[in-house]
Amino acid sequence: MNNGFLPLCKQDMIDRGWDQVDFVYVIGDAYVDHPSFGHAIISRVLEAHGFRVGIISQPDWRKKESVAVYGEPRLGFLVSAGNMDSMVNHYSVSKKKRRQDAYTPGGEMGKRPDYAAVVYGNLIRQTYKHTPIILGGIEASLRRLAHYDYWSDKLKRSILLDSGADIISYGMGERSIVEIAEALDSGIAVEDLTYLDGTVVKTKSLDSVYDVLVLPSFEELKKDRKVYAKSFYTQYQNTDPFTGKRLAEPYGDHLYVVQNPPSRPLSQTEMDDIYALPYMRTYHPSYKADGVPAIAEIKFSLISCRGCFGGCNFCALTFHQGRIIQTRSHESLLEEARLLTKEADFKGYIHDVGGPTANFRHPSCKKQLEHGVCKEKQCLYPRPCKNLDADHRDYVELLRKLRKIPKVKKVFIRSGIRFDYLLADQKQTFLKELCEYHVSGQLKVAPEHVADEVLSKMGKPANRVYEEFTRQFQAMNKKLGREQYLVPYLMSSHPGSDMKAAVQLAEYCRDLGYMPEQVQDFYPTPSTISTCMYYTGLDPRTMEKVYVPRNPHEKALQRALIQYRNPDNYDLVMEALKKAGRMDLVGFGEKCLIRPRRFTSEAKKKGPKQTGTNVGPKTSRKKTIRSLQKKKSGKS
Repeated sequence: MNNGFLPLCKQDMIDRGWDQVDFVYVIGDAYVDHPSFGHAIISRVLEAHGFRVGIISQPDWRKKESVAVYGEPRLGFLVSAGNMDSMVNHYSVSKKKRRQDAYTPGGEMGKRPDYAAVVYGNLIRQTYKHTPIILGGIEASLRRLAHYDYWSDKLKRSILLDSGADIISYGMGERSIVEIAEALDSGIAVEDLTYLDGTVVKTKSLDSVYDVLVLPSFEELKKDRKVYAKSFYTQYQNTDPFTGKRLAEPYGDHLYVVQNPPSRPLSQTEMDDIYALPYMRTYHPSYKADGVPAIAEIKFSLISCRGCFGGCNFCALTFHQGRIIQTRSHESLLEEARLLTKEADFKGYIHDVGGPTANFRHPSCKKQLEHGVCKEKQCLYPRPCKNLDADHRDYVELLRKLRKIPKVKKVFIRSGIRFDYLLADQKQTFLKELCEYHVSGQLKVAPEHVADEVLSKMGKPANRVYEEFTRQFQAMNKKLGREQYLVPYLMSSHPGSDMKAAVQLAEYCRDLGYMPEQVQDFYPTPSTISTCMYYTGLDPRTMEKVYVPRNPHEKALQRALIQYRNPDNYDLVMEALKKAGRMDLVGFGEKCLIRPRRFTSEAKKKGPKQTGTNVGPKTSRKKTIRSLQKKKSGKS
């Protein structure tokens, strides 16, 4: 029966009056027809161009028949591991199995394999020997050339070769997937599709590949990490759709993986058209009993932009969405907001209006849509570029319009505010409106660290910039008569962070009075500058050596320092302070992190308030943040 969703089984296809689908879309997630899910956008875009798409969600990868639900598609198979890399989805940074998969009905784990795109691709190839297979999604996009794989701790070759697929549609994919579909529909063989922007292909010869930059071979990359660092940075410098070169990575004497330049950014009209497609905006009704947890985070949120010129080195957005900002119009976003207000469970709150970074609503400078981004320079690091167009007027106007929609009580911003960009805007209009209308007690921000030598490896601004933002945020709230606080996201064990830097971060938490309930260890995911540093011990931008905390015990020490107030971390904190030569932080003084062992042993018998921590375990996190931030800002 046609219920508005695309077919999820053969009977759905028959009910639509189809005898065959053009594309079978195999996905590692549950089928959620919402524009926050990549498979929903790609399938609806293809539908809008006249192609028939059938979905196979989370097939049993142990059975060939699980990918034969519709029979052989007319044009090919599309394969995506899902909205997340399957390995990140399955494992924590300590390589322990996660307990929940938010993209699976009921949050159940085990419904997709490790390295899902590779497994699905090979399963299809074993079943259909000659049918084209097109990989897409973030897992394929970030593994499109040779890459370091943290979970196996080795360099892996392009996912195109290991998956048995014919072509990768990398990045966001709307342009390239339509061009692939139309080319296949016209009768062009998949092996002849070597020229499309936004794709990665394989070829036996470079004779017909023009204007190509040949990278070191995979064998060379495996032998020398310095060679890999240089090759990776070459890739990084060619992620711009206007200036990016065609890259070829050799595998042996007669095989090349060729990355074509990225697809051009979407215009605002194209963005509007994509988000206006007839999404059902929820999960498939077959999941009604268990639901899909991931929908809760995005159901009442608005995606206003794509891309990010922030340039954080631990983030893969440069490789996936690119640095050029693409936006939707106010009219498009207002129309979607009105749709939200009609949902039965809408309570009056829009949870977010943003994207990778909320307060980016236009390209960072005027030249980018004609000439692309700078190869050798970042827009915000180490300081804002003199050509930066730091202007929040469009975003402020959008937020004001959203607040006026009937039934909307509050519009929150949760995507994350790039505070150095905010400070670069000399007008404080956005900061005022942010504090007055779009924060509910606490604003989460991401300084990530406080040691400047670590921040430089992260591609983040110096700590003084965050301190200035903190000052201005507090001053604005005081002016407005609001009691609101910053909750910083912090990261341990990033390349460049030695024990001295980790102690510095612990001292910052002490002075702030904030013990994070969760600390994010640096997670080396494919295709980031930080992951390249982790693997090679070199900063690919400068080729200088970088200290890398790789040992699990050292990483545990750095993490424990940030959470030094937790009595369970006492031994680790003591060991870390000894290693750092900072035993001055063990004692009874106001600046000490922990007390000597004898005292803490006796204190445990007397009750939790004598453990030697500055804040007793029964003190609420919210109260702690408020009281100590007041103290830091000079309030009584």
